[in-house]
Amino acid sequence: MDPSDFSSIAPGRVLRTPKGYWSFVPNPLPPTIDWSVLLISALGEAERNLGRLASLADTLPLPHILVRPFMRQEAVLSSRIEGTRASLVDLYNYESAQLSFFEDTSDVREVHNYVRAMDFGLERLKTLPVSLRLIREMHGILMEGVRGEHLTPGEFRRSQNWIGPSGSTIESATVVPPPLDEMNQSLDALDKFIHAPSDTPQLVRAGLIHYQFEAIHPFLDGNGRVGRLLVILLLIEWRLISQPLIYLSAFFETHRLDYYERLLAVSQRGAWENWLLFFLKGISSQSQDAITRIERLGRLRNAYQERLSTERAAARLLQTLDVLFERPILNIRQLEAALDVPYRTAQRYVERLEEIGILREVTGQARNRLYRADEILPVLHGSLHQSGT
Repeated sequence: MDPSDFSSIAPGRVLRTPKGYWSFVPNPLPPTIDWSVLLISALGEAERNLGRLASLADTLPLPHILVRPFMRQEAVLSSRIEGTRASLVDLYNYESAQLSFFEDTSDVREVHNYVRAMDFGLERLKTLPVSLRLIREMHGILMEGVRGEHLTPGEFRRSQNWIGPSGSTIESATVVPPPLDEMNQSLDALDKFIHAPSDTPQLVRAGLIHYQFEAIHPFLDGNGRVGRLLVILLLIEWRLISQPLIYLSAFFETHRLDYYERLLAVSQRGAWENWLLFFLKGISSQSQDAITRIERLGRLRNAYQERLSTERAAARLLQTLDVLFERPILNIRQLEAALDVPYRTAQRYVERLEEIGILREVTGQARNRLYRADEILPVLHGSLHQSGT
């Protein structure tokens, strides 16, 4: 790390450790924020769009139908930022136990762990606020059985890490996060900031906390994913949204280089406004994206309901439909469990939906067959227009 990259207005101190390398220790939050017209405008737009999404989510008749696929999409995109190549289809196939024994499933296991960690965090929020303890617990789940599992999962690091291009050393790294003593002090200050009363708008606080967590980099691996999970949990704990229907990682992944550069610019030059403008744009953009997807899925569900209204087992087929919105790729065993019906009954529902074109068998096998809802999946997974930054 080159100390000359950090200006005199950097929001922290550059120190030389006893081992001779340089390190950056961020100042405790909050910083002094220049409330420009541009920043105030971006905050207002983000609050309005997130509020629209929250209001829409509160009116959904069966919100869990959309929460599960939205969580999976967030998991896929947050993990992709860290270099995984697993898709949403891969994740559904993995959960249906349809991947070949000979296939490398390491990437999709990482994504699956992200879903598990989010599930765990959402459940823990009922009894435990966002805290260092919750962060460690989620990290333990995130890193279970995947690359990096030997790097003390569920524990803050006990050795120095660094951030930089592949192959970089601690001397050539772009940034070296705080040494252990300073790391623990920084984490304690961050925990206090999360829980302290504040006049800072909550969305701005979330952006500040995300930066600070990444600057501290308290784990040997998984810091980016945990930091993005942290934003979702904060939005829910602060009652800005009741369900995890916003996947901010889509915006970060689309603008990945900008994401990293703006975080780095805060550390090196105190460029808080540019980072917060980017973060708030992400909140606004992904809120609009989620609203569009929810509306499209609602129209598709209404059209399906109308088509099935004259069927003999209309009520049960409609329940099957709701399972498909939650899990648009599934096998008969999964439907059997979801509806709590005999296997043969679940098979009959699948066959009927296949006959009328809502489901399609995609393996071509006689056994262990897998079915896909071809009209539902693209609404969840397909690209919608995203405006730039």
